Amino acid sequence: MATFLYRLGRFSFRRRRLVALLWVGLLVLFGVGAATLKGPTSNDFSIPGTESQQAIDLLKDRMPQASADGATARVVFAAPDGRTVTDPAGKAGVEKVVAKLKAAPQVASVVDPYQAKAVSQDARIAYTQVTYKVSAIDITDAARDALTAAAQPGRDAGLQVEMGGNATEAMPEQSATEVIGVAIAAVVLIITFGSLIAAGLPLLNAILGVGIAMAGITAATGLFEMSSMTSTLALMLGLAVAIDYALFIVSRYRHELQEGRTGEEAAGRAVGTAGSAVVFAGLTVVIALAGLAVVDIPMLTEMGLAAAFAVVVAVLIALSLLPALLGFAGRKVLGGWIPFLRGGASRRGRPGFGERWARFIVRRPLPVLLLAIVGMGVIALPALHLRLGMPGDEVASPATTQRKAYDLLDKGFGPGFNGPLMVVVDGGEAQAAGQRFAGEIKALPDVAAVSQPQANPAGDTAVLTVVPKSGPSTAQTEDLVSAIRDKGGALKAETGASAMVTGQTAMAIDVSAKLSGALAPYLGLVVGLAFILLMLVFRSLLVPLKATLGFLLTVAATFGAVVAVFQWGWLSGLFGVDTTGPIMSMMPIFMIGVVFGLAMDYQVFLVTRMREEHVHGAAPGEAVVTGFRHGARVVTAAAVIMIAVFAGFLSSSESMIKMMGFALAAGVAFDAFVVRMTIVPAVMALLGRAAWWLPGWLARVLPNVDVEGEKLRHLLRDGQGDGRGDGAGGAPRPGEGERELDPAVT
Repeated sequence: MATFLYRLGRFSFRRRRLVALLWVGLLVLFGVGAATLKGPTSNDFSIPGTESQQAIDLLKDRMPQASADGATARVVFAAPDGRTVTDPAGKAGVEKVVAKLKAAPQVASVVDPYQAKAVSQDARIAYTQVTYKVSAIDITDAARDALTAAAQPGRDAGLQVEMGGNATEAMPEQSATEVIGVAIAAVVLIITFGSLIAAGLPLLNAILGVGIAMAGITAATGLFEMSSMTSTLALMLGLAVAIDYALFIVSRYRHELQEGRTGEEAAGRAVGTAGSAVVFAGLTVVIALAGLAVVDIPMLTEMGLAAAFAVVVAVLIALSLLPALLGFAGRKVLGGWIPFLRGGASRRGRPGFGERWARFIVRRPLPVLLLAIVGMGVIALPALHLRLGMPGDEVASPATTQRKAYDLLDKGFGPGFNGPLMVVVDGGEAQAAGQRFAGEIKALPDVAAVSQPQANPAGDTAVLTVVPKSGPSTAQTEDLVSAIRDKGGALKAETGASAMVTGQTAMAIDVSAKLSGALAPYLGLVVGLAFILLMLVFRSLLVPLKATLGFLLTVAATFGAVVAVFQWGWLSGLFGVDTTGPIMSMMPIFMIGVVFGLAMDYQVFLVTRMREEHVHGAAPGEAVVTGFRHGARVVTAAAVIMIAVFAGFLSSSESMIKMMGFALAAGVAFDAFVVRMTIVPAVMALLGRAAWWLPGWLARVLPNVDVEGEKLRHLLRDGQGDGRGDGAGGAPRPGEGERELDPAVT
């Protein structure tokens, strides 16, 4: 692989104009596709195989008029002090709103709050339920505008009118929050390289790559239904890895130039060595993200595949476009344009901080190791109380109309009215069975109200509504859903009719249960994959074992931090968390996939150099120090950039994005600075030469993937010289390529 990438790097450097033109053409092509094919997005869920989804599918066939999968909106009215919604002025305002809602586009039904007795006991609050003929993804802008405009007559009458439900959720647009991460990344790159040109290349490379990836994902929305969060998460990850991968290759290119090699040879070697590690790191991320498909939740699958696509583009553009850009920059990437910054050179021969830190760890490996593990363990303790769920309007910002509607319903009727359950009775005399089942449900704890069953014309299917006493994302409501389903088994045995629980609340509970069940198998898949891949790379048993155990420690600490902030509310003001609640069900499994890839990224770049020094005969401790000295600065810069990009999404108004940004930023910080740059060198120092032990039979079976480019270096040294200067090994043959190189550059 390293040899192929070496040739690719040299070709891209030499034919830089052609390569750059091809990538710009791809950007234009994908941009045109995005402009012409762009479609709407939504947060709808489809959960194949679950009871709630089976009930929805049944209602589509038996009772299509119920619009079981249609979007819904709850319009809540609140009268000011001294007035009620039942006085003549208030009632007139409510009726005008209801009339406008009934005339709005795509509306299937609107419940009259007075006929349905949807008025609070003090007559201060009332609500109406609006059901649409289509799902949230298919609601037109005209229908959303009509929904918003319908509230005006009520407000003109002096009422407070607020709206909640998935029909009120506007299609999110990309915000400028990622600009914060890019700005911080630019500062970090300038400090790392001490050159504006060297710092600008990874940013330019990343912007082009992310532009292509986002255009491709946007075009795909016209062909497939996608979540509104898909593109944001792909942007978050694609931007971070694109900058990091380019950072590694540019750093190696500068090193090769400083060794006296020509620009083309330096580009070839940089792509052949650092590029090999980029391929491996990108492959681990892609496999982990694509592996999310095994959970069998379409929304999670599309998020994983979209993010994996962004990573693939980041890898390809780093391996081909970046060396072309290096060809345009040439030796100017070494230019010390900025005073006092020299790309990390030590002042007056003093060792850099990375080397001093590594020597400190090597001298005291056991105390450092124990302190790091205990610290991470303390941070991980809240993870024991992790509770997964699918929070809705209750975690929205207090300033939004969705949250205001939720709070008004809670105040006037109780929290359960924000998450009613739909019970579908199927088979036999559905009306009679439904009546009987309604009586049994009323006797259950945590039930506030049960409606009369409504049967279809055939009489074989009936629907009734159950209002819990507790909120939609509480453990009590989860227990109630389980209790109703348990009683459904007895109903089947006694009447022949089956009962299924569905509705948005039940679907959210089913999503959480399915993801919770898939978490351990998926984690096992990722850890097993990590062990095999690292065994291939490092040809060792203990190094992969240490790496995977470190990854598990990172996951535990990250879960603990997320629970402390988003579930318990610790430091919530610092991170802009308005309300606490259960952790978004998709966050843990998605975070595992992403952080796994990034962890292996840092593992490869730090430990491959340690292995190289060990193979060349360095003592175990000195091999750790030398490898750390060469890799620490770049890995530190990469981690800071990752954290900056992810942390930029903390300002998002969507709780899922905010939580994901925090989790990924915390995961990268824990893994890079505690696990890879503290625990790893401590364990390597303690293990000594035993770290690289591999049974002979296994060494013969395992293929040598040569991620660190050792075979390439032997090939160039033995067959083509040392690659220094014109005409040396790996340099262009006389008359080939050199006429294309600007003498001022090379």
